[in-house]
Amino acid sequence: MATILREWSYRYQWLYDGFSRLAALSVGGEARFRQLALEGISVIPEMQILDLCCGSGQTTYYLVKRFQGSASESTHITGLDASPRSIDRARLNVPEANYVEGWAEAMPFDDQQFDLVHTSVALHEMKPAQLSKILQEVYRVLKPNGIFVLVDFHAPTNPIVIPGLYLFLFLFETETAWQLLNTDLVEQLEKVGFQESRSTLYAGGSLQVIQTRKGGG
Repeated sequence: MATILREWSYRYQWLYDGFSRLAALSVGGEARFRQLALEGISVIPEMQILDLCCGSGQTTYYLVKRFQGSASESTHITGLDASPRSIDRARLNVPEANYVEGWAEAMPFDDQQFDLVHTSVALHEMKPAQLSKILQEVYRVLKPNGIFVLVDFHAPTNPIVIPGLYLFLFLFETETAWQLLNTDLVEQLEKVGFQESRSTLYAGGSLQVIQTRKGGG
């Protein structure tokens, strides 16, 4: 069940961002939170990078800073989102990237187009059937040996963080977020064909970072 705060968070970006920044303090602040999934990822010139469900470009900014700033101008970063409003905001916030409006479960991209796909706190928005299709699409658009990285909610391992997480989910999220807490994403990824999946937990287990790889062609 969604609350009126969820509707407001779409209408007033600052509301959701404010709560997100508070939550990000548990991992060292928003800048670190936005880059958690990228830790240990090598910067390679001419990478093709997709920020999946990019929203208003909150993480796209750090992708541009990390990869375009450290690699070369031939590195291309694309943001994909189904919301025209979010795409418009992202273009204003991070004009250095390219943006495409489209659905994550039916991406308008060629097979084997990207070296890296990143998504941040977006998969919990998806129903199980959607989630399955999205993981298959990520696999499809990745090049052989391409990397998929994500950060999203996880069932807490430390009971101290349970009240805060559950309150946040109740105020801002729908039943799909609760479903994700009971979903083994690593298992789902390996069913699709991903390999060498590594999961790391943060914030008392309430956040998970997964880095996984598509096999070579």
